[in-house]
Amino acid sequence: MKKKIIIPIVIICIVAIGICAAIMYNKMQKDPTFLGTDVVEEENNEIIAELKTVDIYKGDDRPIAVMIDNNKYAMPQAGLNDAYMVYEIIVEGGESRLMPVFKGISLEKIGPVRSSRHYFLDYALENDAIYVHFGWSPQAESDISSLGVNNINGISQSEKDFWRVKDKKAPHNVVTSTSKIIEMAKSKKYRTTSSQSSVLNYVTEEVNFEEGQIAENISIPYSQSNIVKWQYEPEIQRYARYSKSEKQKDWTTGEDVTTKNIIIEFIANSVLNDGENKDRQNLTTTGSKDGYYITNGKAIKIKCEKTSRSSKTIYKDLEGNEIKVNDGNTFVQICPINANVTIE
Repeated sequence: MKKKIIIPIVIICIVAIGICAAIMYNKMQKDPTFLGTDVVEEENNEIIAELKTVDIYKGDDRPIAVMIDNNKYAMPQAGLNDAYMVYEIIVEGGESRLMPVFKGISLEKIGPVRSSRHYFLDYALENDAIYVHFGWSPQAESDISSLGVNNINGISQSEKDFWRVKDKKAPHNVVTSTSKIIEMAKSKKYRTTSSQSSVLNYVTEEVNFEEGQIAENISIPYSQSNIVKWQYEPEIQRYARYSKSEKQKDWTTGEDVTTKNIIIEFIANSVLNDGENKDRQNLTTTGSKDGYYITNGKAIKIKCEKTSRSSKTIYKDLEGNEIKVNDGNTFVQICPINANVTIE
C-alpha cells in the first residue's frame, strides 16, 4: 500500500520540477540577467574546459620509439606525422637521425629504420617507450644493457618483422610496422601498456604568446650539409618541414610533414672515443640547457632541465614555470650548442 502511495507522489514531484525549470528557462530567455545568467554561463564554460581531454597523448598503450634514417637517400620517411613527439639529434658526419615516438596508433610501414646511438636512449626512457632500432653502435649496445632498456634490434629479428623494400637502396630501406613491433615486444615479455604521464605539459586551451618573438621561418643548421627549416602556415596553424632543401613528404601518404609545436634545445656535442674512429658523437643530456618553444607563429625562450638519463625533461619559461604546450605533435630539435639558429 505504501508503495502505491509513494509512486504517484514521486511522479508529481518530477512533473513539478520540470514545470519550474521550464518557467525559469523562459524567464532567462526574456531577461538574461535573471538569476545571474552571465555567471552561470561562465561556470558552464569552465566545466566544459575541464571536460576536454588531450587528443595527442591518451590511453594506456605503451609508447614505441623508432630510430629513423635521415640520410638524403632515406627520404621520404614513413610515420613522422603520426608520432606525438619526434626527436632529431646530430650523429656522425654532420648527419642527424630522427626518433618518432608513437602511442596507440596502427601503422603498416615505419622507416627506414637505422641503428641506435646511445644518447637517443635517454629520450626513449623518459617516454617509457619500447626502443626499436636496426643495429647499434658499441656505446649504444653497452648502454642498452646497463640501463635495462626494453629494446628490439631488427638485425636479430625475422625478415617478416623487419623487411627491405625495393624502392630504396640498402642500408636506407628497412621498414617495420606497429603490429610487428607489438608482437615482438610480447614475445620478449615487455610491457605493452603504460600509466606514465606525458613528458610535455599538454593543455586543451590554445596557447598563444602575446609577447613572444615572431617565429614564422626557422632555420636549424646541424651542419653545412644538413639544415632543417620550418615554415609557418597560418591557414592551418602548423609548421611545414624542410630538410636538405626539400619540403618533406610522408613516404606512405604523400602528405606534407608538419608539426604543431617545435622545441629547440642546445646541447654541446663532441667526438666519442669508442675505438672505431667513425666520428660518432657524444652528448650530455642532463643538466639545464637553453632552448625555445615555438607554436602558432611565435617563440619564447625556455630552459630544458633533465636530472638523469631516464628522468623526464622539464621545459620551463625563464620565470621557472613549466610551459604549457598546445595539444598536437611536437618536433624536439636537439642541435649543437653553437648552431646558428635563426627565428624570424
